[in-house]
Amino acid sequence: MKYLIYNILALIIFTGCSGDDTSFDNPNLIEPGFSYTINLNLPQYASLSNPGTAVYVNNSNVGIRGVFVFNTGSGSYVAWEASCPNHRPNDCSTMQLVDGVFCECSCEDYKYELAGGALVTEFKGEGRAYTLQPYRVTTNNNIIKISN
Repeated sequence: MKYLIYNILALIIFTGCSGDDTSFDNPNLIEPGFSYTINLNLPQYASLSNPGTAVYVNNSNVGIRGVFVFNTGSGSYVAWEASCPNHRPNDCSTMQLVDGVFCECSCEDYKYELAGGALVTEFKGEGRAYTLQPYRVTTNNNIIKISN
């Protein structure tokens, strides 16, 4: 009886604990360490002040192939890796903005929505289909900080 109680307590402890692991477990993409600041007062980022808009940050020190930043509304932003998550980076894997609310990979024509990162076209590969790789976003007035 004593062992049964210990086993039940151990089960509760091990299954009830949750870590703060926000990693994106995708074997196709690495998780580069970086930090980048966007000032919404600068002309190249001014459009991000409007909900439902996105910009592509094409900087060699940001992400793998750059980052898409999307204004979800109410002062909230999300940032996604610009390299397609469903294959390893190659010549065609850098995605392009489409209609301001999607990004698309020209390798397989995979299309992702920028509000939540989901794949919106049919997955043509084998195994698991991955969503966009997210990055941390913090805001302070007109400053957006993207990091990993």
